[in-house]
Amino acid sequence: MNVQIEDASIRLLDVLYEIELQCFKEEAFSKQQIGYLLSDYASISLVARVNGEIAGFIIGRIDLVRGQPVGHVMTIDVLPVYRKSGVAQRLMLALEDLLKQSDMRECHLEVRVGNVSALSLYLKLGYKRVRVLENYYGDSHGFYLKKNLS
Repeated sequence: MNVQIEDASIRLLDVLYEIELQCFKEEAFSKQQIGYLLSDYASISLVARVNGEIAGFIIGRIDLVRGQPVGHVMTIDVLPVYRKSGVAQRLMLALEDLLKQSDMRECHLEVRVGNVSALSLYLKLGYKRVRVLENYYGDSHGFYLKKNLS
């Protein structure tokens, strides 16, 4: 499968919001939140295309933690038909490469405890569980994961 990664822009807001809804349903970011993230100067947004169709996207931010800039994966979304085909991994690696180019030394993210496939991918990519986030997803717990990028 030929996956092409490219920069995302606010022009794709409607499409990306629809993908977000398919992926996260009632826990999806609002259209306004995605619009904000796409236009925020501290965000990095990428889309994955397969045969010209947007198969998924990722939005990361550069945050300050203890005075140091770190990457933070805000959302990663892959359409169900493209899951388990390497799209999410390609998006994660592309984002990490851009963070490294900006001299980020670490990246972190949150994942629902029950999201076994996403958790498996993150662990395979070298992320480590730091702590449990009690009731992070409403009544469900999450994991806070971190990876050293250097």
